[in-house]
Amino acid sequence: AALSRIGLAGLAVMGQNLALNIAEKGFPISVYNRTTTKVDETVERAHREGHLPLFGKYSPQEFVLSIQKPRSIIILVKAGAPVDQTIAALSAFMDPGDTIIDGGNEWYQNTERRISEASGKGLLYLGMGVSGGEEGARYGPSLMPGGSHQAYLNIHSVLDKVAAQVDDGPCVTYIGQGGSGNFVKMVHNGIEYGDMQLISEAYDVLKNVGGLGNDELADIFAEWNRGELESFLIEITSDIFRVLDEETGNGHLVDKVLDKTGMKGTGKWTVQEAAELSVAAPTIAASLDIRYISGLKEQRQRAAKIFRRGASSKEDDTINKVDKKRLIDDVRQALYASKICSYAQGMNLLRAKSLEKGWNLNLGELARIWKGGCIIRAVFLDRIKQAYQRNPGIENLLIDPDFSQEMIQREASWRRVVGLALQKRISVPGMSASLQYFDAYSQDRLPANLVQAQRDYFGAHTYERIDLPGAYHTEWPKLARKARV
Repeated sequence: AALSRIGLAGLAVMGQNLALNIAEKGFPISVYNRTTTKVDETVERAHREGHLPLFGKYSPQEFVLSIQKPRSIIILVKAGAPVDQTIAALSAFMDPGDTIIDGGNEWYQNTERRISEASGKGLLYLGMGVSGGEEGARYGPSLMPGGSHQAYLNIHSVLDKVAAQVDDGPCVTYIGQGGSGNFVKMVHNGIEYGDMQLISEAYDVLKNVGGLGNDELADIFAEWNRGELESFLIEITSDIFRVLDEETGNGHLVDKVLDKTGMKGTGKWTVQEAAELSVAAPTIAASLDIRYISGLKEQRQRAAKIFRRGASSKEDDTINKVDKKRLIDDVRQALYASKICSYAQGMNLLRAKSLEKGWNLNLGELARIWKGGCIIRAVFLDRIKQAYQRNPGIENLLIDPDFSQEMIQREASWRRVVGLALQKRISVPGMSASLQYFDAYSQDRLPANLVQAQRDYFGAHTYERIDLPGAYHTEWPKLARKARV
């Protein structure tokens, strides 16, 4: 029998969809899963979705031997131990020069460990971020492969066809050495946390200050999706507001969804890495914190009773006094400005890690491959790509001439929205974290001089001066006593 071009092991939803995508692009593929019903299911789908060249295999040996050499095998199983178990099962039958590609959301250091374990057996290894959810996997995801460059060359003709396609090429590129592919996907997910939080705050303000209903919200988000905010998340948000509740047959479904957010861990990793690298990522951190707070539903209900007592009915009249049109426009601008800060933080994190590890990440190219297929795909990413083309070494996206101009134009709207939300007791941690970041970053002088003086006072940590070189330590208590006399 003819050998397959590639293999894929792990046939949960993502695995099945990616396998069908590869087959549909004309590459014969062998698939394997420990639970054989999943293999049958995938073969059945391949038949149903267009007699695709997909071949089910029922043992690791049969699976590996059905693939042409040098073999490339994608694994899509749960991160952690299952990956190691799958590698052990398959690598027993693999030959030097073959490649393993882990497509899961793996912690980048696990990938680096596996790279060195694989190279001990003469195997090549890629840790590949895959974004776009099940839709993306089936019809064109954004792919972030990092690790062995040779492994990438062996498979890139397949990846180029399978990835989402945008005006400037397929949404895949060789990311860099080691665990860089996983790291980039992790930061992508952190940025995604920020985006989702900022959108939910925009919704909260429009709904609770502007008094807008779901039908109006659906229209507003649809309109925003035709402008600078055009993106997958804005588009699906518009859709969500239109869906009616079929369970009870009354009202919109979004109002019945419990306000407790789940998470898988990549957002938390992003914030931990930012702290490790001493990179400020307050918008991403705020969006993680609010997920934790959202989980305390029962506590929040008790606290709401304590703190909302005696909210006067006079306050509730404000809804009638708000200029809706202006509010909607202000919120749009605040959302955009906040988003620029969130992406700037993510890019700074990638830059810092790249320097630490010598990965040589091409930040403009990362923005490009996120333009299609992935969850954060947005027109706005093309602007980020251009910013890095103008100045590859730019220290922060905020100071790019185009973005800085936009921040200046949107600043008044942004402050109005955050100020209004504070007055109305609406929590906007993402928008305010972005604004605080912008204000601190664009401040010539911060009160850090006082913090540094305090550190020297109680811990003799020394300080530098603005007017003289060198490090100084002062006997603050002694001088203060003298000054008091």
